[in-house]
Amino acid sequence: MMFHDGWGFFGMHALWWLFWIVLLVGFFSLLTPIPRGEARQLRQTPLEILQRRYAAGEISTQEYDERKAKLELDSAAQK
Repeated sequence: MMFHDGWGFFGMHALWWLFWIVLLVGFFSLLTPIPRGEARQLRQTPLEILQRRYAAGEISTQEYDERKAKLELDSAAQK
């Protein structure tokens, strides 16, 4: 018989399946474009987020000025 205590053929067969699955997943992950816009938003400072919200019209000028002053005050206090 060619089974060699049950793991010779079947164990190697499972490892080959695992090898090809990992290879295919790696290949397709390299082909998938990286969403650069989302990555950029994750690294924005609080002031950049505030400026973006003000530019988009989500907050008023008064609210922008108040929040900016608070952020600058907090930033100066941390230094």
